[in-house]
Amino acid sequence: EVDVTQQLQQLESLAARRRLEIFQALTPAQKIQVARHPHRPSTLDFIQMFCDDWVELHGDRRGNDDQALIGGVGRLGDRPVLLLGHQKGRDTKENVARNFGMATPGGYRKAMRLMEHADRFRLPILTFIDTPGAYPGVDAEEKGQAEAIARCIQKSLEVTVPTISIITGEGGSGGAVALAVANNTLMLEHAIYSVISP
Repeated sequence: EVDVTQQLQQLESLAARRRLEIFQALTPAQKIQVARHPHRPSTLDFIQMFCDDWVELHGDRRGNDDQALIGGVGRLGDRPVLLLGHQKGRDTKENVARNFGMATPGGYRKAMRLMEHADRFRLPILTFIDTPGAYPGVDAEEKGQAEAIARCIQKSLEVTVPTISIITGEGGSGGAVALAVANNTLMLEHAIYSVISP
């Protein structure tokens, strides 16, 4: 029957101060490690956290369904919205399946298709960016990676519905910009946004 409430509050306060001291003194390389940390919340984590009735939509209608870029329709409170984002894995097996969050041309074409859907049905668009960049492989270049990114940026500028973009972890290169063109672009604490992957 010992009351340790005051001691717990003191320890929690001390832990919060120490955490603040540590994170304020991070070097640039350490900030990149924090932004890339495998336990950092992913797009699916955020969607499950605050979205009801999430329905994932698949495919670019050209025979491709890129698992590195996900999207679908969900409900925030009583408001239906379109949610798009890069998805990384938690371990090596998941990362390989999700291509380490690096979308291919099919992923950006899927994003454009879903943006058109959102515009047609007047759904606000919420995007989550967490990618080192678009997939740089030869096959992606052969399938028009640069054009797909450019057209995705163009589509982001053309939609008439409100758009909010959130950089949740790593926002690298054109792969991030393709989804980050929005009415408002936000960044979570210790996220990074760069013209090329560090």
